[in-house]
Amino acid sequence: MKIDIHAHILPKTWPDLKQKYGYSGFIHLHHHKPGSARMMADTGQFFREIQQNCWDPKSILVDMDAHRVDKMVLCTVPVLFNYWAKPTDTLDWSRFLNDHLIEVQNGYDNRFIGLGTLPMQDVDLAIQELRRCHEIGLPGVEIGSHVEDKNLDDSTFFPLWEAAQDLDMCIFVHPWDMMGQAKMPNYFLPWLVGMPAETSLAICSMIFGGVFDKFPKLKVMFAHGGGSFPFTVGRVSHGWHCRPDLCNVNDIRDPRDYIGKFWIDGITHDEEALKYLINMFGADKIAFGTDYPFPLGDLEHGKFIEQMPDLSIETKEQLLSKTAVDFLGLNIKSEIAKSR
Repeated sequence: MKIDIHAHILPKTWPDLKQKYGYSGFIHLHHHKPGSARMMADTGQFFREIQQNCWDPKSILVDMDAHRVDKMVLCTVPVLFNYWAKPTDTLDWSRFLNDHLIEVQNGYDNRFIGLGTLPMQDVDLAIQELRRCHEIGLPGVEIGSHVEDKNLDDSTFFPLWEAAQDLDMCIFVHPWDMMGQAKMPNYFLPWLVGMPAETSLAICSMIFGGVFDKFPKLKVMFAHGGGSFPFTVGRVSHGWHCRPDLCNVNDIRDPRDYIGKFWIDGITHDEEALKYLINMFGADKIAFGTDYPFPLGDLEHGKFIEQMPDLSIETKEQLLSKTAVDFLGLNIKSEIAKSR
């Protein structure tokens, strides 16, 4: 069985949010030709060109079937988080997106699984929508690597982590609004350099902030192979040892000890990098993902994993499906057995 833990979808259309909420800054879709649309800011600024497989489940299924993907986990595109907007407006928007996600999840022969979105700038409203996501059947939510000027260790988020832990709702952390963009305007560097750094920022914030100690049953997965964290963990650990006055203000353990307390997806685009992650985290903490349908994703849908000669069948099964089942709390073990 093959479960893609990391893919994106958005509705084909949505209301004019500038008109609805009374101020600007929102994204809308301009369907300028069949099967293609431009994501545009309501100020007229172009953001990204997308194709039909970014909004049409039937088109997504064509690609899934071509690459033997049994299930795909869908979440929104981070630029649509709208954490900067008025909290009640982002709650309304989150409900719209989450209703769309559950509609897709409940259709199409159960091939899709949705991860909701939350108005993270207001934790009370975020908890309210988290509970609604749980009630309507979404197994978890996607959040950004930070929320405006707050990192994920901010104590205001602790009630949300507690609620997610109590509800057994998983959290998928996706990098966005990358740091240092003004210093790297060329060569697509915000996506190549900034995104891995954002993911490392989120992981380190939650470790050093004591989040994994306070909420030991919280299920968190970080995108893009954990970003730059796995490859700088030696430096992070050394900093904890040599400058405890700056690093260990919350009385945590060596940061290396938290490896295995969270999950990562397996988007590395590199066999040696994936083997390094398996050695560090264990295959049971790594889930196959693609970042579909965007060009920086693994649009061969795990082909490089399937063809790696030095991975056992058991390890490949773990990466391609079993870790996702565990993280999401799915009850499809019988389906996995049938697929063998």
